[in-house]
Amino acid sequence: EAAERWRLRGYKVGFTNGCFDLLHPGHVHLLEQCRAMCDRLIVGINADASVKRLKGPTRPAQGEAARAAVLASLSSVDLVCLFEEDTPIELIKQIKPDLLIKGADYTRETVVGADLVESWGGSVALAQLLPGHSTTATLARLRG
Repeated sequence: EAAERWRLRGYKVGFTNGCFDLLHPGHVHLLEQCRAMCDRLIVGINADASVKRLKGPTRPAQGEAARAAVLASLSSVDLVCLFEEDTPIELIKQIKPDLLIKGADYTRETVVGADLVESWGGSVALAQLLPGHSTTATLARLRG
């Protein structure tokens, strides 16, 4: 709904997604790049059950409400949407972003929803990663 209103105003709507567990400078860098590529940025975040399935029984370190609140507070993020599935494909279908953005650890071929976004005239972009930042590595250090 918000995406459609923004598009009617002529804004380019971007979408990215992830777990965003224990937000770190790498996440912030990625989101700032995403926002620079579009006029409005929607961030999809995996619900807790999805993170647990994808990352293991000890994750997420932060619950979905906390992760969403922290993301929503960033100036680069216009809207945060939670999704229960393991991929954001249904959310992408609802939002119909003009631009789908993932980190450069992906390839165009491995970005979920790339073909779909391109089918309605949208595009796919890969944002550069900030090396040395990883929630998994941080949690491993904390656990000793």
